Amino acid sequence: MNLSQLSPAPGSRPKATRVGRGIGSGQGKTSARGHKGQMARSGAKRRVGFEGGQMPLQRRIPKRGFTNIFRKEIVEVNVDRLNVFEDGAVVNCVSLVEAGIVKNVKDGVKILGNGELTKKLTVALPTSASAAEKIVAAGGKVEVI
Repeated sequence: MNLSQLSPAPGSRPKATRVGRGIGSGQGKTSARGHKGQMARSGAKRRVGFEGGQMPLQRRIPKRGFTNIFRKEIVEVNVDRLNVFEDGAVVNCVSLVEAGIVKNVKDGVKILGNGELTKKLTVALPTSASAAEKIVAAGGKVEVI
């Protein structure tokens, strides 16, 4: 068996319908577009969600809530993720990105207190109260920003 001997299963690849090739083809005259109307015209298109003039679903359903376009996206990092650093290291946004803990800083990073910390680190980021306690308990420092 060679690649040149392979062929699709019989009937799995039907012949393409060739429209507009005369009455005898079965798809002649109007070429499967019907008689007149918007979609019978050349270049006819409708925008996504258009319902023929009827009020579209997206406008019919009730709207609820509020989206604050000025919101700040803060990336959260738990204390246990900081164990990848060596003793005495300074933890800031740049070092978190270099260590691969944070992919994108967005509008800032905050250290949260989930997990245990075993290294003495100097954290130069906003922290929660429980995270600050754990950092200090491990012998590190929290620099207030």
